Amino acid sequence: MPYLGGEETVRELKRALSNPNVQAEPLRYRNTVLRVVRAMSQGVNVSGLFSEMVKACATVDVVQKKLVYMFLCSYASLNPELSLLVINTLRKDCQDPNPMVRSLALRNMSNLRLPSLVEYVEQPLTAGLRDRAACVRRVAVLGWAKLYNLQPGSDIDAAVVNELYSLLRDPDPVVMVNCLRALDEILKEEGGVVINKPITHHLLNRMKECDVWGQCEVLRVLQRYRPQSDDELFDILSLLDASLVSPHPPVMAATLSLFLSLCADLPAVSLAALERVSGPLLAACGSGSREMRFTALCHIQLLMRSVPGLMGPHFKRFFCGYAEPAYIKQRKMQIMVELVNDENVSMLLDELKGYCTDVNTDTAQAAIQAIGHIGRSYSDRCLEILTGLLGLKQDHITSAVVQTLRDLVWVCPQCSDTVCSALEGCEETLQDSQGRQALLWLLGVYGDGVSSAPYTLEAFIDGVKSEVSLGVKMELLTATMRLFLTRPAETQDMLGRLLHYCIEEETDMCVRDLGLLYYHLLKCGIEETRNVLQGRRSDPSLGVLIGRPAQPISQWACSFNTLEPLKKGGTVTQTASRGSPEHEASKPKTAVELPETLDCSHIHTDPPDSASTGQRSDSAAELPAASLTLSLSPTLSPEEFERRWLQRCSLQSEEAAEESSDFLQTEERICCSAVLQRSPQTLQAAMQLVNIQTLAFTPPSTLPWRVFFYTHTAGTPASTLILGELLYAGEADPAPKDEEEEERKADGEAAAEDLTGRKDRQVEVKVTLKQQPKDEEAVRAFLSVLSTVLHTLSSERHDEHAATHL
Repeated sequence: MPYLGGEETVRELKRALSNPNVQAEPLRYRNTVLRVVRAMSQGVNVSGLFSEMVKACATVDVVQKKLVYMFLCSYASLNPELSLLVINTLRKDCQDPNPMVRSLALRNMSNLRLPSLVEYVEQPLTAGLRDRAACVRRVAVLGWAKLYNLQPGSDIDAAVVNELYSLLRDPDPVVMVNCLRALDEILKEEGGVVINKPITHHLLNRMKECDVWGQCEVLRVLQRYRPQSDDELFDILSLLDASLVSPHPPVMAATLSLFLSLCADLPAVSLAALERVSGPLLAACGSGSREMRFTALCHIQLLMRSVPGLMGPHFKRFFCGYAEPAYIKQRKMQIMVELVNDENVSMLLDELKGYCTDVNTDTAQAAIQAIGHIGRSYSDRCLEILTGLLGLKQDHITSAVVQTLRDLVWVCPQCSDTVCSALEGCEETLQDSQGRQALLWLLGVYGDGVSSAPYTLEAFIDGVKSEVSLGVKMELLTATMRLFLTRPAETQDMLGRLLHYCIEEETDMCVRDLGLLYYHLLKCGIEETRNVLQGRRSDPSLGVLIGRPAQPISQWACSFNTLEPLKKGGTVTQTASRGSPEHEASKPKTAVELPETLDCSHIHTDPPDSASTGQRSDSAAELPAASLTLSLSPTLSPEEFERRWLQRCSLQSEEAAEESSDFLQTEERICCSAVLQRSPQTLQAAMQLVNIQTLAFTPPSTLPWRVFFYTHTAGTPASTLILGELLYAGEADPAPKDEEEEERKADGEAAAEDLTGRKDRQVEVKVTLKQQPKDEEAVRAFLSVLSTVLHTLSSERHDEHAATHL
């Protein structure tokens, strides 16, 4: 913004600069120059004083020179002709015996940024590269980078490049780092500075002499070098080991990034490096700088994608402080959710419960959503906390709790009774549209368990004319239709009034079209309407997975020590799906890679009901030869699965088990050497193709390896429930025959070979099935289906290995 009264100020300053009496007194002259610079910083256009300021630079006062040079660099582009007048003075200053004056003159000559002055600047910069003072050499090196940036299309002087390469061995570390930056800029089109073995070892040996940012620059450039042998690689890693635990977070992060780049083919070394940096990262989380704390938390989340339990023993370090900003609290809550286990769940839930009443509404809602995510594994404790929060009768808390309950009941249908009993009276507190949409969805899907559901919907229908949210209107229409199918006598009249309003009076075309759709659907018959609206109430594919699968480090290594982790929002405490959860759940899951050649030709899957709301209803996988149909309905909760699985463990003998006429337990072994390499998501998705629901997995690379699953059979004389377990406990390898194999086993690779099948052995997986009621024919048919899935996944993995070797 221009300073008021600028023209009068410029005239006054011009008279003062031209006054011989002022020029005769050095202090008054410097103060006048200072007034010019102060006016310039206030927005006054003082370009008219350019010629007077050029005269003022002819002085021995270093402070006055700095002020004048600051002015000249700011207005040189507006006065290119007059800028030639200052070149002689600057070139003269480049010969000054004071190195500070020489460096100041060189810096400002390169900062004029005028193409017409390039020919006058080259000679002083070349002389500056050989100056005896380090501060002059520092400025001269960067000056050449500015010169080539000013003329990007000009030819590169090979002599200058060679001179800069030679200065990489300059005794001053700042000159060395500046040469790296300058060469990167000058040789940008050729890929930047070339790093070979001598330069690499020289930079590594000199790195301790550099400051923090100099070390970061050296480590960044070294990522371009690839060692020529394993011995050289480990020599480099040994030199970097001290920097890996540096007290300076930027150096530590740059070192780890270089480690991951060099050890891309050595996952064990990369994992060891991640464990080494856990201490410095935790220290950075306690930094006094908020920006540093947030950056450290984001990078900890990145590391935990490959080592989920990395920060498990230090979970208390992520408890939130009262004065911390909301964005740091929310990141800490995301990490706490990932660190939950049986030992610390009570303490973490108590801590999150305290955040639910935070004065910041975003923090409070994020804490509630974090509790809901933990509720997928510890539903009883979390439901107790969530239902207790409803008693606070605060709008933003009630809204977040209702949305969390909606998402929780979609994943854990066994919680529906508790959720239904907690919904009474929530509509009186809810004010925002997202919370009301969640409440309406719950009343529509589980309205048969909420005694006041029709009366709550009627209150919404009475105020529909004043409702401004499009989402609430559409959810209200769907919820009323669903409740009509379960409680028609109480809902018929209000449904008619709502349909009449939506079709005849509503101006929004989306609501009107939805009303017309439901009106014509009712005309098709109640059964057709039921098939469309009464789809699946939950998504068992989102069930409990014990142990989050670790991602390969290569998936995120390139983004470490960049801004990308800071840009990505958390996946846990973000606001849940807007609208109906079945719409969110129907989106394809991108993390699962299913084999394209799953050979289940003898299995026929019924097509999903065309009337379902975008969800695969309880479609069945039929086995014509055995007259068997597999189904996922009714859904079995993890708690119920455990109770049923253990209830027969009290039988002490096989004879006692055989005496039970309604129970069958059998064990088989299936050879599938490569299925153990598949990720839990891939195995889970492959089984769901044939309607086998997996409930729990052991963590990857863990022995014994287990998978628990269940399915329902139909089409036989009686419907049965099949519970199953896949178990691989590992095999004892033969004694090592030579020293190399002995050393390899000492390094702990035997267990990895058991899991990955590196020797292409045929691994036998033990299958334990428990069925009730007893149906041996159905069990044999089910084993055929399960064998097909496991063999297909195993053969697909072998094909991938063959393609890799080719």
